[in-house]
Formats: sequence, structure tokens, C-alpha cells
Amino acid sequence: MSAEKVTTTEKTAIGVAYSKLILIGEHAVVHGQPAIAIPFPLVGVETAVEHFPGPVKIDTTFYHGSIADAPESLEGIVKCIEGTMDYLNIACEDMIIRITSTIPPGKGLGSSASVAISVVRSLFAYFDEDYTDEELLQLANIAETFAHGAPSGIDTLTITSQSPVWYEKEHPIDFIHLSEDFHFVVADSGRVGDTRLAVESVANLLKTAPRRIQRKLERIGKLTHDAKQALEKKGKHILGHMLNEAQKELEALGVSDTGLNRLIDFARQEGALGAKLTGGGNGGCIIALAQNEVHSRQLAEKLRTFGAHAVWPFVLKESQDH
Repeated sequence: MSAEKVTTTEKTAIGVAYSKLILIGEHAVVHGQPAIAIPFPLVGVETAVEHFPGPVKIDTTFYHGSIADAPESLEGIVKCIEGTMDYLNIACEDMIIRITSTIPPGKGLGSSASVAISVVRSLFAYFDEDYTDEELLQLANIAETFAHGAPSGIDTLTITSQSPVWYEKEHPIDFIHLSEDFHFVVADSGRVGDTRLAVESVANLLKTAPRRIQRKLERIGKLTHDAKQALEKKGKHILGHMLNEAQKELEALGVSDTGLNRLIDFARQEGALGAKLTGGGNGGCIIALAQNEVHSRQLAEKLRTFGAHAVWPFVLKESQDH
């Protein structure tokens, strides 16, 4: 494909991506147990690409300038842009890439994966190229490799999915078909969690008390299997119980903290069927299962008043394909 094809100077192309949540299975998934991740459409990223003569520029809330001088925190995205342009066989020049995100970083919501997906989508749109899901995931995972070392791929996959994702290391990915609508509330503790640090702390525990910690990880795996059954078979109350039980294990692993526990306890007192941390823990967000749509709005309001930094009520819709 020749570069002459894209000499339009007026054009702006947009790429959008949602975020994601881990419903159950975090930490255990690192050690071979399954996890369930769900798409989270209430926060996301929009990337706009426009013609701009000269070297490629990036425009974000914290950096504006050439990709050659971008800070280390953007290294993954720079590599993703360069990798995508290389894949398209187009010179990496004459563009400004503006990235706008409503996803709070460091909260376990898949911020880096969402940015990558929206960037790849915007570049393909700018050059009028179609892409397959495989191409999108492959190119977005360039950035994820920089963010997480060896990414599982669960973030990028869930962000591009309409359904909950069943993920287990070295097993084929599966999608979960819901039997009914499930109403959730996500609340942000206001504190950033360090996923890498939390994962390392669990790995260290596993070395010091292998049998005890392995039992906890296996228990989370069993709860994740039960949660899948509940999602597929109208088991709202069972799902709530599984979330509560998973939280007990996460607390025992040392990845929940006082701030998260306060929000979780409060959500349960206010009628949540279940509540737990989501993501790496020790900061970040909690997820609570509400009884229905009305309750989810009431619970969100109460959590806001209680001091949650940000609150998002949302619904996982029943699968339409059965």
C-alpha cells in the first residue's frame, strides 16, 4: 500500500475502547486457576488521529510532543503506534495522535489495554484499513507487554468482547452466556493499587507457606467455577455468595486493605448480594452485586455519600443468543 493514498489533510479518525473488570479469580489466575473478566463500558478511551506535518506527535493529559521524546510511561504506546504503522507498511510521520481517557489508571480497569486498542483502531480508521479481531489483539498486546511484562491477554480480549470472558492459562478462551441481567456497582477507593507489587507479594507467600496458600488459590478457583454456573443459570444470590467467599480468600492473601474492606462491608450492609475487591487490590476498586436496577442506583448513591472516590452502577445484559 502506498503512502500517496492518505494525503488527506482534513480528515480526523476516531478509535474508541471500553475498559474491563475482573469479576472473580484475580491473583489465583496467575497460578493456573481460572478467572472471569467482564467488559466495563462506563469508562473508556477515545483516540483521534489528524494530519500534522513532521514527526508523529502524541497529545495526552500529561504529555504533548514527539513520540521520539515521549516519557517512559508511554513507551508501550509508542511501540504500539510504531508496530501498527509497520504492520500497515506506512511511514510513521505526519500525524498527531490525541488520547483522551476517562479510565482512572492503576485501578485494575485495564487502562493500558484500552489505550492500546483505541490507538490501533484509530490508526486503521485513519488509513481506511479493515482489521480482524486477531490483528487488533496482536497489535494492542505490543503495549501490554511493556505494561505487564508477560500479559495474559485477558485485558485486551475482554475490552473487545460483549460477553464475560472465562480465562485460564494455557486453555482456550471461553465466553460466558448470561441467563439474566446482573446489576453491579463499582466503587473507586481513591487510592492507586500496584498490581505488580500485589502479585509479587502473593508469589512470596506461596514460597513461605506453599500448602496453605495453594489451598487458598485452589479455593478461589473452585469459587470461580461456581460463579460461572451462577451467571449461566439465574443464580444471582449464589453469585453474591461466591463473591463474598472470594473476598475472604483475598483478605487472607493480604491483598485487601482497610479502605477496600470499609467499602465492601458498607455495600453488604446496604443490601449488596455480594462484594469484593476487583483487580490487584491494596487500593483500586471494589465491585458489588446489587439486587436489581433500582437497588443498584440506590447503592451507588449511598457509596458516593459514604466517601467512595467515584461510583459506577452498570448492568451486564442477558445473552441474546440462546
